[in-house]
Amino acid sequence: MLKRVGIVVKPNKPEAISVARELMGWLERKNVGVALDPSVAPSLNPALSCSREEMGLSVDLVVVLGGDGTLLSAARYLNGDKVPILGVNLGGLGFLTEITLEELYPVLDRVLDGKVKTERRMRLKVVVIRQGEKVGEYTILNDAVISKTVLARIIHLRHSVDGVYVTTYRGDGIIICTPTGSTAYSLAAGGPIVYPSLDSVLITPICPHTLTNRPLLIPDRATVEFILETEESDVRLTLDGQVGCDLLPFDRISITKAQNHVLFIKSPYRDYFEILRTKLKWGGR
Repeated sequence: MLKRVGIVVKPNKPEAISVARELMGWLERKNVGVALDPSVAPSLNPALSCSREEMGLSVDLVVVLGGDGTLLSAARYLNGDKVPILGVNLGGLGFLTEITLEELYPVLDRVLDGKVKTERRMRLKVVVIRQGEKVGEYTILNDAVISKTVLARIIHLRHSVDGVYVTTYRGDGIIICTPTGSTAYSLAAGGPIVYPSLDSVLITPICPHTLTNRPLLIPDRATVEFILETEESDVRLTLDGQVGCDLLPFDRISITKAQNHVLFIKSPYRDYFEILRTKLKWGGR
């Protein structure tokens, strides 16, 4: 039973604020409480402002109004698979935000009646270690990208799995992603599409100097490590395309499966393959 719903809105998008206002009224008529993301609360009701960290602990559902970027941002703060996310696509490609605006209220009625299905998506924990000290830790839903800056030369990344040496990649960088992230940057770099409910880790080289370096799929229980063996420091780690940090020579990046998953409300109107056909225009001429 829904007692309180969190609303996260794409910043600086008037349409999203208008939809959020309508959604608040609909929830109040259903006797469901509302918590608002601090970025939108001043425009709607400051008294309902709730930090995303607190939202992950105090609501029964989070509705994301925007696109995949907004959903990725929200997912970083939620309390794992205890709080399901309903992603509503307000424009853009939208692999993660499966629900259209026209479907929002019919789907919410199904949620209230307990007639929707959810899907667990794995996340990754990324740790940056510098001279034996942990200098950064992140949890991601899509991908971690180690890449050179515009003016940097080819970078060298020593790769190991569970302590066993794999190879040293030479190229523009590397993408480490979840199955959910396989339809993002990794797909553009030539990686395969991985069914999102699988628990596995995909490693995709970016413009490798050796053409035989191909994408690699490994089990989620493995520990993946990269050591930056490039002497230049013009290399950056980017998480979910939104946050990141600069890397220094011989930094070690360790990637493992995160403890908590993310829970998505599945669309009752289309399956994953229909989404792929529609978004990627499969079958078109």
